[in-house]
Amino acid sequence: MAAAQAPSAPPTPPGAASTGGGSAAILFDSRVRFEGVSQDGLEDANALTARLRLGWRSQAVSGFTFLVEGEAVQALADDFNDTIHGPPTQAVVADPDAAELNRLQVTWTGLPRTEVTLGRQRIVLGNARFVGNVGFRQNEQTFDAARVTTTALEPFTLTYAYIDRVHRVFGDDSPAGEWRSDSHILNVEAPTPVGRLTLYGYQLAFEDAPAQSSTTYGARLVGERVISGPWRATWTAELARQTDNHASNASFDLDYSLVSAGLARGPFTMALARERLDGNGARAFQTPLATLHAFQGWADVFLTTPAAGLTDESIAVGYTWAEPPIGQAIAILGSWRDFSDAQDTVSYGQEFDVSARLTLDERWAFELKSAVFDGDGGFADRSKVWASLEYRF
Repeated sequence: MAAAQAPSAPPTPPGAASTGGGSAAILFDSRVRFEGVSQDGLEDANALTARLRLGWRSQAVSGFTFLVEGEAVQALADDFNDTIHGPPTQAVVADPDAAELNRLQVTWTGLPRTEVTLGRQRIVLGNARFVGNVGFRQNEQTFDAARVTTTALEPFTLTYAYIDRVHRVFGDDSPAGEWRSDSHILNVEAPTPVGRLTLYGYQLAFEDAPAQSSTTYGARLVGERVISGPWRATWTAELARQTDNHASNASFDLDYSLVSAGLARGPFTMALARERLDGNGARAFQTPLATLHAFQGWADVFLTTPAAGLTDESIAVGYTWAEPPIGQAIAILGSWRDFSDAQDTVSYGQEFDVSARLTLDERWAFELKSAVFDGDGGFADRSKVWASLEYRF
């Protein structure tokens, strides 16, 4: 079986790609969410948490824009292991209490078709498979970084970032909440006759997590074409190679591949995908800065790729109801996945995911979501449900 990424996490908050220019604005983004987890071998978890982001973006003056934003997460019902508090015998919901500076950045647009951002910022590249903000979790991942994005070299879009520190979803109180970094990120995108091509190189070096350090080079092609009347064909192909670098504590040379093919007609989409992450028995292909919840199933069984690697074969279906009786749109997403090792010889299990998201207006949204994982090969069965209400302006 083959094909595309299953439906992923809720949309990235506004401002992920560009924060320069425009008038001054108050930034407000809130979410209240229930997450319930049932996992074999652990006590059930029931988490009700609230997240608030409050910030301010200045008006552009001489090409400079200043942005500051705080973030707070608070458990309203804390019957769960949040990775910092809670018994290890209880299932994990990785949304610990936090109150921290989420973003503090200055953006300069003084060069033609170029944006330079310095400071603590949100970085989301492409589909967030390698670098993302982990927007699904209540505490967002942000980066102390210098980033340059330019379209001045038409038709290329070039993004370079140097990352000095990673502020992870576990918060400042967690030993794993912050990584000191000496990492370089490079993305180059351009249109081609068969789709949009992205070439990338990621040299990741983490002082606090040397095992997650690596160098990755790859290419990704995404395209679509009308094939008959309202029907469109979609496709994705991606290849990458990951090796050790000076900060790694092991030697490895691992491959990554994704092939996807789909059909779309109006509000309906369907795709088949096969994603493979290589493993050598001691080390596997890892993407530690990714929005990992969006990949390999919402049950989050494979946030760390098993040492023998991972093959994820999936079918994903989506439908968007543009004018429902209530609200502006309802997006329904579902996927079925089959997991095995990189050689496709040992079964890890299967998973079924489904979600329904109601966008009431530009500010309000409500989502129901669930994931059921039926494990093999030592991976425990688990099921998760979510209900969330969002408000932003």
